[in-house]
Amino acid sequence: MAETPQDSTTSRGLLRGWRDLREAGAIQLIATALMVAFALFIARYSWVLPWNEEPTPLTSEAERAFYDLRSYYSADIVEQDDRIVMVVYTDQVLIDQGKRSPLPRGVLADALRNIDQMGAKAIGIDILFDQPQDEDAELIAALRSMQTPTAVAYANEFTNQADIVYEQRVFLDDFMAALEGSNARPASIRLDNEFGVTRKWPSIEPDIPPLLGRVMLEDSGAPIERFETYEGAIEYRRSLFADSELFPSISIDTFTDLDPEIVPPLADAIRDKYVLIGGDIVDYDRVETSFTSVTGETPPGLAVHAEIIAQMLDGKAMPQISPVILWALAVLVVVTAILTALLEWPARRLVPLLLFLIVVFVGLPVVLQVRNVDTYGLPAVGWLVGWIIAFTAVTAAARSVGRKQRNFAHGALGKYIPRDIAQAIIDKPELLSLGGEKRQIYVMFSDLEGFTKMSHAIEPEMVAKLLNRYLEMLSQVVLDHGGVIDKFVGDAVVAFWGAPIAREDDAERAAKAGYAIWLAGEAFRAEAAGMGEDLPPIGKTRVGLHFGEAVIGNFGGDTRIQYTALGDSMNTAARLEAANKPLESSVMASREFAERSGLDWWRRMGRVQLRGRAQPVDLYEPAPDFPEVDRVKLAEACDLAEHHRGKAVRLAQEVAARHPDDLALQNFVKRLENLGERGTYVLG
Repeated sequence: MAETPQDSTTSRGLLRGWRDLREAGAIQLIATALMVAFALFIARYSWVLPWNEEPTPLTSEAERAFYDLRSYYSADIVEQDDRIVMVVYTDQVLIDQGKRSPLPRGVLADALRNIDQMGAKAIGIDILFDQPQDEDAELIAALRSMQTPTAVAYANEFTNQADIVYEQRVFLDDFMAALEGSNARPASIRLDNEFGVTRKWPSIEPDIPPLLGRVMLEDSGAPIERFETYEGAIEYRRSLFADSELFPSISIDTFTDLDPEIVPPLADAIRDKYVLIGGDIVDYDRVETSFTSVTGETPPGLAVHAEIIAQMLDGKAMPQISPVILWALAVLVVVTAILTALLEWPARRLVPLLLFLIVVFVGLPVVLQVRNVDTYGLPAVGWLVGWIIAFTAVTAAARSVGRKQRNFAHGALGKYIPRDIAQAIIDKPELLSLGGEKRQIYVMFSDLEGFTKMSHAIEPEMVAKLLNRYLEMLSQVVLDHGGVIDKFVGDAVVAFWGAPIAREDDAERAAKAGYAIWLAGEAFRAEAAGMGEDLPPIGKTRVGLHFGEAVIGNFGGDTRIQYTALGDSMNTAARLEAANKPLESSVMASREFAERSGLDWWRRMGRVQLRGRAQPVDLYEPAPDFPEVDRVKLAEACDLAEHHRGKAVRLAQEVAARHPDDLALQNFVKRLENLGERGTYVLG
């Protein structure tokens, strides 16, 4: 497949960036390499540090927040799940029993005996029997007599440090020993609490029994092969109805002192269900989940065990992303950042790329989550941060070298060509190719009156000194106003605006520059007058301004080229500059130029036919301090000139009378008196 121009440009950009990077100093290269390595580390380990499982500073909290958001909004929305029933004791139950905590074991024994007769698939008890009570013998007898498989809560001081101490665990072991040979067996109630939130299944530890839900499903004969070693994310779900709990819940005292009339409906509620028994106390055993940061709710631990059972019943063992793939993605992110940095793209191209990458970094984890892939630990924020770090490091190194090279090239080229063009050539070397394009430009021609004649009357060294100073002053005016100096022709300066880069205010810049050129010429006359008494007087600077089409580009051959403008607009500006002499003016612009400038300082000076041009030109002269009332009368005189010459002359004479020292205005009156066809004065 042939390489496209876009591919070629990208390849050249990469090669140039790579050259710049290699030319960086040893210290800068080492610093860049360290930053890239750090970026790779963040792109892989933005959740936890690999050596101590501590949260990674700055990024870990953001990763968890983003995980919770996508976990909540991508969760399945379901109706109440009646496969699992929670039998709970609440604060009110304890109050009714005259207890604060724990639940009297006689109440639990009575409830167990009744539930055992109702055909549950399995029973799980999320209550630790780690301290003696008077009803222990009754509870043990009830547990040993259970026909329904029953999982009894177990924990030790190593895996549940906040829940149990050694002495309690010893009592719990003795309690469990009393159940051996029955349908009741121990089950771990440990939940993962990494970062203070239960987002995933607890790790499988060899010294404790299987998890409560695993024991219940295994004893009921349900398949759990996919979950025997599962330690991934818990798939929390959202209730379809805001006022409905996800699992049916029945108070435990409903199953004590049973009224025969309510036994059938209770049995229907329990039959073939997984029954979880535990507390739903306001300030005890509450768990923060993936949804808590969004909803603010902290469900009881019993509800989390119910979610785990539901996940197993649904067979949703969420596949986890392997470390190898995570490393590959981290490397890809960093390599992408390095390549982008080497391209040295401008902001207009870089910003869309950054927006695209943000969409990818944010969107990929969301898509995976929606497709039931376990994204816990996926470094989505780390990718973005790692990309920025790598991009910034390589960009700083490459552009520091490139900046030095550009400064050198800019300084060297700026001695021979306009700095705007120098910068354009540095940014786009292909601009040096021969050829041109049509552009609408604002052209300025200036000339120093009588300089050629004067140069024959003084020493060549003084001529060079005066000319250099004059051109320096005028060049600075052009550059200060954003213009491009086309050429010097002796003491004449040719400049234009609108190429190679067009600006919205080019017309205003060019107009102000034209007037400032005349002012600079006057300043030069005053400066030259102080250089020596024998120096002949310096003439005034004349300026012509025009707007029109020209061909802009590089013209020449393989050995020498010049960036310049060619076309009728250049000739018209030159004719306007020359017309200042017979018009007795200093700065003259065409209508096309003046009307586009947006300035209100122009006074109309009639219509003339320039030498060498067939079409007449309407003249406008900058006059910032000219009275507005006189400016209006001159415009009226110009409008009347073609058909009402006499009235036009009288208006112009009236204005000229108020400005007797204004030679250009007096000249305008004379021209009105001698107009040709179509109200046009023909310059001889």
